[in-house]
Amino acid sequence: MTPDLAENAFQLAQSLEGEQSLQGIKTRVRAFALPLGYTRFMVMAASAFNEDPIQNIYWAEGDWLGDGSAVRAEDYVRHCPMTRHVVEAREPFFWTKVMDREGECYRVVRMPRGPGQHGLQVPVFGHSGLEGAVSFGGDRIDAAPRTRMALMLVGVAAFHAAHRLLGRVPEEESRSLSDREREVLAWVAAGRRHADIAATLGLSDRTIENHLRRIRKRLGVATTSQAVQVAIRNGEIKA
Repeated sequence: MTPDLAENAFQLAQSLEGEQSLQGIKTRVRAFALPLGYTRFMVMAASAFNEDPIQNIYWAEGDWLGDGSAVRAEDYVRHCPMTRHVVEAREPFFWTKVMDREGECYRVVRMPRGPGQHGLQVPVFGHSGLEGAVSFGGDRIDAAPRTRMALMLVGVAAFHAAHRLLGRVPEEESRSLSDREREVLAWVAAGRRHADIAATLGLSDRTIENHLRRIRKRLGVATTSQAVQVAIRNGEIKA
């Protein structure tokens, strides 16, 4: 990363920490990314532990379809193969989209070249694992290593700034566990198998899984064993 690009990225990331509006985040990130060829932006909250990995879309802008037509961000993101790939990724990656006889063809690439739409996907990780992702896209992008590193820094800062402003947990999500959720988790803590818990409570295995997924989300953890530990610490269930 050149000194100027590195310094600009650092200053931008630092300024985003104090940004008080989503419009301000957009304006600052655009000013940094547009000269590098990135004209499309997506900032979203995500989780690898839900059936639908996309939890919220904070910012979606640009001609993502490549033909100038309007598109609902939720529809585009949820059907884009790169959305699923980010759940499995451990570091930022470049991608390329071209049109062939079967329609859109996405590929994860080491270095985007040639015709088509290209982009950089930046996963954002926190204490519970994957927390979000930021996508930068364009037709003629700067994909040099220094640019990738700069956009990694800016992307993570942009996500945290947007999440701080828009990602507050709704009141109903921050409440303690329901009686049924405590009951299910208490059985798990006692070492019972999911099938046995379902039979005991007269529920289906799928319902038990849904309860546990909801519990993990409420408690902000990645695994059921972590949920048990947190619930015990919070006094929700007994050790």
